[in-house]
Amino acid sequence: MPEPVKKTVSAFAKKPKTQEAEEGSSVLFEAETEKPDAKVKWQCNSKDIATGDKYVITAAGNKHSLAIKAITKEDANVYAVIAGGSKVKFDLKVVSKPGAPVQAPADAPGKSDVEPAPPTDPAPPAAAPTGEQLVVPAQDAPPAEDAQPPDTRQDLTGLFTEKPTSGDVTVGENITFVAKVCAESLLKKPTIKWFKGKWMDLASKSGKHLQLKETYDRSTKVYTFEMQIIAAKANFAGAYRCEVASRDKFDSCNFDLAVHEACATEGFDIRTAFRRTGADGKEDSGELDFSTLLKKRAVQVNAEPDSDVWNILCSAPSSEYEKIAFENGITDLRGMLKRLKKMKKEEKKSAAFTKKLDPAYQVKKGHKIKLAIEVANQDVEVKWLKNGVDLHPTGSKYIFESVGNMRYLTINHCSLADDATYSCVVGEEKCTTELFVQEPPITIVKNLEDQMVMDGERVELMCEVSEEGANVKWEKDGVELTRDESFKYRFKKDGCKHVLIINEATKEDCGHYKVKTNGGESMAEILVQEKDLEVYQSIADLTVKAKDQAVFKCEVSDEKVRGTWYKNGVEVKPDARVNITHIGRNHKLTIDDVKPEDEGDYTFVPDGHAFNLSAKLNFLDVKIDFVPRQDPPKIHLDCMGRTADSTIVVVAGNKLRLDVPITGDPAPTVIWTKGEKASSVKPDGEETEGPASSWTLKHGEVVTEGDSRVHVETTKGHCIFTIEGAERQDEGLYSVVVRNPAGEDTADINVKVVDVPDPPQTPRVLSVGEESCVVQWDPPLFDGGQPIIGYVLERKKKKSYRWMRLNFDPYLDTTFEAKRMIEGMEYEMRVYAVNGIGMSRHSPASQPFVPVAPTSEPIGLCVDDISDTTISLKWRPPERIGSVELEGYGVEYCKEGTDEWIPAIQGLTDRTSLMIRDLTTGDKLQFRVRAFNMAGPSAASTLAQPVTIREIMQRPRIMIPRNLRQTLVKTVGETVNLMIKFQGKPRPKVIWSKDGEPLSPTFASVRNSEVDTILFIRKTERTHSGKYDLQVQIENVEDKANITLQVVDLPGAPEALKITDVWGFNVALEWKPPKDNGNCEITGYTIQKADKKTMEWFTVYEQYRRTNCVASDLIMGNEYVFRAFAINQVGLSLEPCNTTDSAYIQKTAMEYKPPSYKDHDFSQAPKFTHPLVNRSIIAGYSTTISCSVRGSPKPKVTWFKNKMDISNEAKYRMLSKQGVLTLEIRKPCTFDGGVYMCRAVNDSGEDIVECKLEVRSQVPKEEKKKED
Repeated sequence: MPEPVKKTVSAFAKKPKTQEAEEGSSVLFEAETEKPDAKVKWQCNSKDIATGDKYVITAAGNKHSLAIKAITKEDANVYAVIAGGSKVKFDLKVVSKPGAPVQAPADAPGKSDVEPAPPTDPAPPAAAPTGEQLVVPAQDAPPAEDAQPPDTRQDLTGLFTEKPTSGDVTVGENITFVAKVCAESLLKKPTIKWFKGKWMDLASKSGKHLQLKETYDRSTKVYTFEMQIIAAKANFAGAYRCEVASRDKFDSCNFDLAVHEACATEGFDIRTAFRRTGADGKEDSGELDFSTLLKKRAVQVNAEPDSDVWNILCSAPSSEYEKIAFENGITDLRGMLKRLKKMKKEEKKSAAFTKKLDPAYQVKKGHKIKLAIEVANQDVEVKWLKNGVDLHPTGSKYIFESVGNMRYLTINHCSLADDATYSCVVGEEKCTTELFVQEPPITIVKNLEDQMVMDGERVELMCEVSEEGANVKWEKDGVELTRDESFKYRFKKDGCKHVLIINEATKEDCGHYKVKTNGGESMAEILVQEKDLEVYQSIADLTVKAKDQAVFKCEVSDEKVRGTWYKNGVEVKPDARVNITHIGRNHKLTIDDVKPEDEGDYTFVPDGHAFNLSAKLNFLDVKIDFVPRQDPPKIHLDCMGRTADSTIVVVAGNKLRLDVPITGDPAPTVIWTKGEKASSVKPDGEETEGPASSWTLKHGEVVTEGDSRVHVETTKGHCIFTIEGAERQDEGLYSVVVRNPAGEDTADINVKVVDVPDPPQTPRVLSVGEESCVVQWDPPLFDGGQPIIGYVLERKKKKSYRWMRLNFDPYLDTTFEAKRMIEGMEYEMRVYAVNGIGMSRHSPASQPFVPVAPTSEPIGLCVDDISDTTISLKWRPPERIGSVELEGYGVEYCKEGTDEWIPAIQGLTDRTSLMIRDLTTGDKLQFRVRAFNMAGPSAASTLAQPVTIREIMQRPRIMIPRNLRQTLVKTVGETVNLMIKFQGKPRPKVIWSKDGEPLSPTFASVRNSEVDTILFIRKTERTHSGKYDLQVQIENVEDKANITLQVVDLPGAPEALKITDVWGFNVALEWKPPKDNGNCEITGYTIQKADKKTMEWFTVYEQYRRTNCVASDLIMGNEYVFRAFAINQVGLSLEPCNTTDSAYIQKTAMEYKPPSYKDHDFSQAPKFTHPLVNRSIIAGYSTTISCSVRGSPKPKVTWFKNKMDISNEAKYRMLSKQGVLTLEIRKPCTFDGGVYMCRAVNDSGEDIVECKLEVRSQVPKEEKKKED
């Protein structure tokens, strides 16, 4: 059996790295592949390169190199080396030679005219540059030869790979700010915005002084954004901001620009101002450029600063626009007019809106957003538009609200379809905003699974994401997969499922495959194994005559497999008589004109497979022997290179063929036996003890045959013994006896049958880790007759059906550590045994196990309390618990000076605190705590230093709760349960007393503990009121506190309620407070009256605080009695106090005067409750416009068209019903369009409402057909 091939993750064993080199030097990049015959390709900026004057590519075995000669600045590119499916990128950085002057040649007219600073000056002055400069970090000196230059850029976070940095510039000079964004991980092209200050968008300011550029490098996938300020002015200084966004990603960067005033240059040479614009560097090329001279002169002359061209345009007439643009160098006249129109619109103050929509809003997908505006007129009608289309309330999607002057549009459950432009229209005015719907990150719901397939099989890697239609990216070993020309990879989408399909997997497809989304990634491993070659037709033994043709033919399962033919161990070469062919799965060896020397054993060996097919070619020489003779039989084993006692090894399942050359005349009888020596075989007719098996041949015919699998045949000069599909029981001693009348000969052959071993015993999992486990197994009971050379292990997830091979080379030991498992996932293991013959069947699967690591150590272990014999410890749970539950904590202690840790308790505790008892006073102990889970104990958390078991003296202190520092009020019958905590060590003595007397157990119950005391009264009475004193005492040190308890009850009834006076409809009453106030203040009284006829009581006063009152509004002719209740914080007294006498209300004569009322004025000015609505209709179809009006008296209604009365025209019909006014226009034409007005008039006033009516002409049918 072929040994398993170990998979390699990458085709490279050594990868080239990024290097830095000086101009003019050479550089060498080296790479080393895993396979010596691997094809390697080198690239520069994704283009293939070959050996030439610039590049030298060499390859020696598995070592490959790329040399670049005479390096220049143009060689600073991204290079790559490709082998198989692996691609490695690296960079070449080119630096200038140290000490080289950085200045332009004298004869280069296109270069900057600034002289370089002297070498002694560490940095050039700030106002030195006069040409265009690029804002990059400054360096004072060239870096050391091996050191990297210092990076003074801002920290790169988010989307930026290079952020614009702050810079300064002289007035009139140019400056460029550069931002770079890497788009390798972006699903959409990034958009960038440049701002000055907080909100000024510079995109609309492009023109004479500002240019924005954008470039994209396909090789590095980097976008470069540039903002170039041309001829800077003093007002350009300030803070700037750059923002970049791509779908759900966003980043921004702030930078500053400082503008310096220009200084006059001494010794100015006017010749340097005359430049030509030619790019070829010749003196006479291009046109003369005097701009430098003009700028220099502008600095020397005190000229007035330029005025803002936009202010000039705003105040100038439109006929002067072209002239002003020419004078100020504005070439984009159309863009200038657009911006000017926008500026004028912005200057116009809105009359309809007091608060408009913001320029843009952003909301997450699935959330809701509320757009709000404020209008000047709260009665005005508001219309909402989406991309120019009216919005209408539809279910719960869009909700329109109107609250005062505020108008709201609520969009629920926002989706990508809601990413649009929204507008709010009020009359002729409109405000617009952009709504951006941010997609949530796409997460991977179902991860990829590892797969092991055979060579040529189809592979499907499937994952499931959180949202349909999401974009994903597939990678193999870090290289992105695309649909190449061979269509090797296919990508399939099915809802949330994404599938990567490899139609025919090969060994090159082995590797780690990764799928990426903007919210996560998943990785799986694919292993490809070669198929075992199957033999459909084996070659057969042939017996041919001289001059005949011999054809050996076999058929195998793989068409691509080639093979080699051997004769007696020597390779057969094709010649004039020998022809070797391979057609599909058939392999054929043809020998023409067979000769005696062609006789022998022929073997076919498939390339790359450890087995062979063999057959015998027998040459039949036909000749007539006229002289009869007798030769004794002879077995010629020596001529075949064997001894008389030989051992033949055969693999179980293969054919065992024993070809024994014999001689003798007449032809001898051949007897094959198994299980005894040939010498013990008796002649015919003589009995033996009976061997296990016997086969006899006489004259070439089988006389006896013991097994259907056994075939015995004889030819001239040979005796052949064949067993089809050898088994273990066929192993033993075989004897052959040849007899004829002239004598006999014997030989013994020992046959050994070897097989694959039995499966190993069931593996056992000894221990588990966070992502590993240690498994052990016992060797197989039978090794197959060959020594065990190793074991192969496989694992799978409990709920999966795919077994994953863990090692490809046989593992010698019987203990193996499996790694790279997922914590918390349930796994099973099984083992194969391997010997020289092949691999056994797999062992039974192990018991399921879960890889899990011990938790981290508990934290915050400290001493909570200590006494002479006990100690209390507390701690916090571990920071990392893992994927399985925590079983508990183990607490141990150790005496100082020893290493023996003693468990504090039997088993584990679930709590994060523990009191350890029965310790010896004065011992110095160290304590530790460990957390236990399925994987075992964690690291120990130990106290910083040992602790001496001895109680520490602590002064007593009483901690009175805040609510007990005031008087505690309870109602009679309620329960009092006061718990007061205190401190003190050793345990203090607690004493309760009331009003200086000790508390009796029958009066109140007291329970004391080490840290608190409880005062309990089951049912309070008035006698429990008073001051309670608490005293906590330790030896001669004590602390005191007191609590005031007030038990209140209902008050008694008021006293001496009497009637003091009666006049008109009034009665004066007077009484005295009750003797018993219920142990609290009387808060008021309730006075009630009752007619003596009905004796129904009605409340006159409630919560009345005085002790006298007047009852008024009594009924004439009735006789009344009165009663009073006392009230405190508990409630009313149980019994009232009644008057002893009654009060009679005398009847008096009265004259009724009916009230006078003023008539109500119901008149109301006309008011339109529903206005007319602008409409657009088609000519020829009758239409109506409606409105509603209210007013009293009923107003007179008049209709107008373009302010002309149309009441008497027959084309129009006016209807009025219940305040709804309708104007019907019969078959309107295009001339009926215009402004229609309805006026309502009555005595109280008038009101007007109007609308616009647009009449569109009909499209003739012929034109419609043409359009269709």
